[in-house]
Amino acid sequence: MTEADTAAPRGRRSGAGGRDAKRASRLAAAAHSTPFITRQTPVYEMLNEEGLSLIEYNADTVLQEVGLDFKDDPECLEIWKAAGADVDGERVRFPRGMCRGLVQKSAPREYIQHARNPARSVKIGGDSMVFAPAYGSPFVRDLDGGRRYGTIADFENFVKLAYASPYLHHSGGTVCEPVDLPVNKRHYDMVYAHMRYSDKPFMGSVTHPTRAEDTVEMCKILFGDDWIDPITGRPKTVTTSLINANSPLTWDATMLGALKAYARANQATICTPFILAGAMAPVTTLGVCTVTLAEALAGMALVQLINPGAPVVFGSFASSMSMQSGAPTFGTPEPAMVLYVMAALARRLGVPFRSGGGLCASKVADAQAAYESANTMGPTCMAGVNFVLHTAGWLEGGLAMGYEKFVMDCEQAGQWEAFLKGVDVSENGQAMDAIYEVGPGKHFLGSGHTQRNFETAFFRAGLADNNSFEQWSAEGADDMPQRANKAWKKMLADYEAPAIDPGVDEALRDYMDRKKASFPDSNY
Repeated sequence: MTEADTAAPRGRRSGAGGRDAKRASRLAAAAHSTPFITRQTPVYEMLNEEGLSLIEYNADTVLQEVGLDFKDDPECLEIWKAAGADVDGERVRFPRGMCRGLVQKSAPREYIQHARNPARSVKIGGDSMVFAPAYGSPFVRDLDGGRRYGTIADFENFVKLAYASPYLHHSGGTVCEPVDLPVNKRHYDMVYAHMRYSDKPFMGSVTHPTRAEDTVEMCKILFGDDWIDPITGRPKTVTTSLINANSPLTWDATMLGALKAYARANQATICTPFILAGAMAPVTTLGVCTVTLAEALAGMALVQLINPGAPVVFGSFASSMSMQSGAPTFGTPEPAMVLYVMAALARRLGVPFRSGGGLCASKVADAQAAYESANTMGPTCMAGVNFVLHTAGWLEGGLAMGYEKFVMDCEQAGQWEAFLKGVDVSENGQAMDAIYEVGPGKHFLGSGHTQRNFETAFFRAGLADNNSFEQWSAEGADDMPQRANKAWKKMLADYEAPAIDPGVDEALRDYMDRKKASFPDSNY
C-alpha cells in the first residue's frame, strides 16, 4: 500500500471539521507573535566601497549644483536660508556635505515607536525589522465582491486583520482609502480605527498639514500621561508616518506641511522618494540611487533643522517600468538592485531604512502576484530593511488591497521571520543527544529530541496544502485563494478588539465630532 493509498481514507475520516481543527492548531501554534524581528542573518551587499562612495559623491553634486525645489512653502525656504543653503526662488542648493552632516549630527540610528500596549512597541533601525501592511489603495478586492472602491468598513477590516496576524508588527496607515467618507473628514475615522481596533503601532495622516496635526492631537488623547517621556522631557514617538518626495527633485507643500507637524512633535517621518525609473529618475540603477539619496537626504536634513534628534527613516520606493506602455512593473531585477544599494547607503548614513514589501502588478492573487511579491520580499529581507511597508495585501501596482492576498502575504512574512532568526547553534540546535540516542540505521521520529521540538522545529503553514491529491480532492479541491478567502473571514469572525479605557475612547470620539462639525460640507 502506497502513501497515496493511505492518505485519502484519513482525509475522508477527518472531514471538514478535522481539517479546520488541524488548520486552527497550526495557526494557534504561530500566534506567539513577537513585537518585531531581531535579525540573526547577515545582510547582502550589492556594491563595494568604491560604488557606494561614487553614489554618495554624485548625490552631493546634485544637491550642490542642481538643487531641489521646495514648492509653495516659504517657511522651509527661510529655514534653509538660515542654515546656509543657497535659496533662489523655490530652488535650494546645498553646500557639499551639508545635508549629510545635518543628518549624521542628530538623527538617531534607531528609535522605539511606542504602542498603546507597551508589549507591542517596536524598535525601528539597527538589527530590527518591522512588517506593516500595504498602504494607499483606493480599491479593494476579494473573491466574493471582486474589485470595488474601499470603504471605512474595509479599512476597519484590514486594521483588524493586521491586528490578528502574528506576522505583522505594525498596523500601518492608509491600509485602503475609505472613499465613502468626505476627504476632509475621513482621516479622523482612519486614525481612530488604528487606535481602537488595534493596539499595535500605527502611521498618521499626511494628506494635509492640519490632518497631521489632528493625528498628533489624537495621539495626545490616546497616550495621556504617557505622551511625554519623563527622562527626555520630549514627546514619545508614537507614530511613524510616510512623507513622499514629489520626484524628481521636488518637495511639495502638502508633504512639507505634514513633515513639519510631525517633526515638531518628535514623531518619526519616513522621507521617501517615490520613483518610477525612466520617468522620475534615470533608467539606470546608479541614476535611480543618486536621485533617491539626494531627495531623501534633503528631507531628513530638514527634519533635523526643525527639531534636532527627531526620528527619521530613509525611505526608498523604486519600480521599473514598461518602456512600451509606461506602466510600472514589479518583481524585476533592477528595483531589487536599487533596494540592496539603498539599504547599504542608509547603514553608512546611520539611519533606519524603509523599502520593500509584497509588491506586484497582478490584478488578482495569482501566480504572477506570488512570484513578483516573492521577488521583492526576498531582497527586502536579505538587504536588511528596517521598516517594511506594503508587506501584505498589495495588488495592481498598489491600486487595490486584496483580502486573499493579505492573508497569503502574511503567511509569507511568517516564513521570512523564521528565516531571519538564523541557525540555532545552541545545545538543542546541535542535537547531539538525538544523534547519540538514535545511532546508525534507525529513524529520529521517536527520539526524545524530536518529541521535544516537533511543534516548533519547522514553520507550519496555515494556508499551504501539503496533503495528497486524494485528500485534497476529498476536502473540496480548494486552491490557495479559496483557502485564503475562508481564512480572512474566520479571522474577522474570531476578532476581539483590544481593551481601551472608556474615558479615552469617549475623549477621542468627542474630539472627532467637534472637529468634523467645524468643517463645511464640501471637501478641501
